Amino acid sequence: MYRSAYLFLLLFIPGILLQAKDPADKVFKPKEIKKVMTRAALWQLENPKHALHDWTNGAFYAGISAAYRTTRDKALLDAMISMGEANQWKPGPRLHHADDHAICQTYIDVYRLKKDPKMINPFIEQMEKFLATPYQTGGIRVITWWWCDALFMAPPAMVKLSMITGDQKYMEKSNELYRECYNLLYNKEEHLFARDLNYVIKGDSLDRYEANGRKIFWSRGNGWVMGGLALLLSELPKDYPDRPFYENLFREMAGKIVSIQQADGLWRASLLDPDSYPGGEASGSGFFTFALAWGINNGILDREKYLPAVRKAWIGLNGLIQPDGHVGWCQPIGADPRKNFSAESWEVYGTGAFLLAGSEVIKL
Repeated sequence: MYRSAYLFLLLFIPGILLQAKDPADKVFKPKEIKKVMTRAALWQLENPKHALHDWTNGAFYAGISAAYRTTRDKALLDAMISMGEANQWKPGPRLHHADDHAICQTYIDVYRLKKDPKMINPFIEQMEKFLATPYQTGGIRVITWWWCDALFMAPPAMVKLSMITGDQKYMEKSNELYRECYNLLYNKEEHLFARDLNYVIKGDSLDRYEANGRKIFWSRGNGWVMGGLALLLSELPKDYPDRPFYENLFREMAGKIVSIQQADGLWRASLLDPDSYPGGEASGSGFFTFALAWGINNGILDREKYLPAVRKAWIGLNGLIQPDGHVGWCQPIGADPRKNFSAESWEVYGTGAFLLAGSEVIKL
């Protein structure tokens, strides 16, 4: 009897274990996550693009900062310091343009490590001018942050500045401008943001609709918003009066995002017409993966509901890594979904999104 039971266990249990083991599990091993993050980061640092103060690099270096906190690779910290020194720790030149504030997120991250005032003083000086100078509206620029991408670029930097200086005026201004953008561009039925007023104003133009008749909601634009929300909520005090507004928006968008995730775990360039955009896009998918994983890790999203989506997404993102280490299948710069991309298409913000995603997936 005992012999039979022993033989049963010997033969049957290994079969169960073999069936349960998923080859894709390798991409979730901490060692492998750090390895692929480091490889992607170093490839991108060796293949620079755009002015270092540019919004594209604002997103990339946000990813580098997250990758440094994850891997503690000194080369990544050195890269952030070199970038800051090359920029003289200055924001971009446009006073009111959110894109020119994005890089300051990384300046503040480095300041928190090195405590050198020169790393934040230029941003403080610009913010003082920003608060004192009225914004000139015109055309579709009816508010200061008139396009949804702006909600990644400026709010996290401004909230971080309040947190390190103790002066809440920067975070209060961010809150004011954020709500203006929300009121203008957020679709409360779809729980997604239009890119700008061109996709909100009613009219007969077919350019505002996809082939299937649905409204255009750009993946990367909404990825910017979700990623920015995660970064902003990481900084906002728990007792901040308007924090519930941001948490509710985050949950609403997260619920919508997982409902339109595709079978390969990724999202299409246009969120509501996936059939017209058959390939998964790296930057929007990366930001969504980062935000969803962050939401689980911080108790804002239900783990049981959202973890399967993050798992599929991280597997899908790893499939976009090319043999030389670069993050492929990234849509080029634009203002809508309609730009072709391929395995050879890369952008610094696509790498930044991937690094942000990895920095949260590893915590799961």
